[in-house]
Amino acid sequence: MRSSWLAFLVIVGLLTALLPSSAAENPRVLMKTSKGDIVIELFADKAPITVKNFLSYVDDKFYDGTIFHRVIKGFMIQGGGLTAEFASKSTKPPIKNEATNGLKNLRGTIAMARTSEVDSATCQFFINHVDNPFLDHKDNTPEGFGYAVFGRVVTGMEVVDAIANTPTMTYRGYRDVPRETITIISITRL
Repeated sequence: MRSSWLAFLVIVGLLTALLPSSAAENPRVLMKTSKGDIVIELFADKAPITVKNFLSYVDDKFYDGTIFHRVIKGFMIQGGGLTAEFASKSTKPPIKNEATNGLKNLRGTIAMARTSEVDSATCQFFINHVDNPFLDHKDNTPEGFGYAVFGRVVTGMEVVDAIANTPTMTYRGYRDVPRETITIISITRL
């Protein structure tokens, strides 16, 4: 009887190890934009505070109807906080900057935008159009702390490229504003 019980436990253990664990998988979101769709994997294992914050905005449909308001080819595309009328949306409190997580601002990664204050990120994010190592964590000073990467584009980099290649202008005091409004139609969990 004891050997049967032991065999049963071994089989259950093997089956459990072979089955994919949804808890171990990083969440993904679908970002529908007026230029096309982008699927983003979120690194909940490396940036849990940032991913939780981002997903709370996603779940609240906060990003629906916001725009990419800052687009710089060969740098990044930024959005998530302004409406098409350039009105700022009300945000949740700022979060801790997780730029010390070891993730780098490489092409296709998504990171939190912030002010010069280290822990000031709320809702705005940017997707790196190219590798931007100068945005990575270097030290704990405000100048060297860096920007927290929390995910990466898994499909839709051609959409990021199309957005980055959009001609820009200065509008209402904002520089690098796309001449053509680029809307984030929705962001939803997959």
